Amino acid sequence: MELILIRHTSVDVPAGICYGQTDVPLKNSFEQEASITFNNLKSYLAAGEKFDHVYTSPLSRCTRLANYCGYSNAEQDSRLLEINFGKWEMQPFDTNNDPRLQEWYADYLNVVATGGESFAMQYERVSDFLNELRTRSFQRVAIFTHGGVLICAQIYTQTIKKEDAFNALTPYGGIIRLLL
Repeated sequence: MELILIRHTSVDVPAGICYGQTDVPLKNSFEQEASITFNNLKSYLAAGEKFDHVYTSPLSRCTRLANYCGYSNAEQDSRLLEINFGKWEMQPFDTNNDPRLQEWYADYLNVVATGGESFAMQYERVSDFLNELRTRSFQRVAIFTHGGVLICAQIYTQTIKKEDAFNALTPYGGIIRLLL
């Protein structure tokens, strides 16, 4: 099965703010970015071809891009949400005094964000989605989602190693192709 994963466009959040699962707005450049993403997405389909199914994270930064690209009926699945940073969400990283943050910096794969989840927990959630997807008879699927989910999917398909996870962050509006 061919998976085409699309990361949402740029968010309108100041640099250094932890936003995770918060439903944040997109930048005013959405139309320009979405147009580029849509044109790039079309290159993954030969003339007349379609996706067998389209999924999206339920957060508006993903559903809005799915709608722009013509997939207003994309199936929303909460397993495609970004990592839950709990009490850290919408807080600046550099002024967060939670001692768990330093633990997280030292071991972001396993340390749970206060009131949230760890990367390992997010990976399990995304793996559950992909395991279920494997049971479906689809040939080509599009997924509008978040950077962390794209990283999890790449680890799942053994495209990257866990240790290299955050060196593989897909840019806003970026698209990756994986085989499941």
